Amino acid sequence: MNPGYRSGGWPSALHNGIEVSLAQSKTGYLPPYQIAELYADLGDKEHAFEWLNIAYQQRGHLLYGIRTDFAFDFLRTDPRYAELVRKIGLPQW
Repeated sequence: MNPGYRSGGWPSALHNGIEVSLAQSKTGYLPPYQIAELYADLGDKEHAFEWLNIAYQQRGHLLYGIRTDFAFDFLRTDPRYAELVRKIGLPQW
């Protein structure tokens, strides 16, 4: 079991996962989209958008799943989400 989860529940586990992911991204490639998902799971809208924009700048192929990825459901009402979807070239629903 994740030590972050044991000591602080799901939010703590997500923070731990983010720390590990950021450390891994310094020594190898970790898709920014996956880091954005962790922040989205945490409910951190600002950091989720920050990493989604990094994924867009790096032309991350995982972005093509953003319309159906439930991790980003809470971002859909934000104008930045519609703008990102438009920039990616996905249809606006």
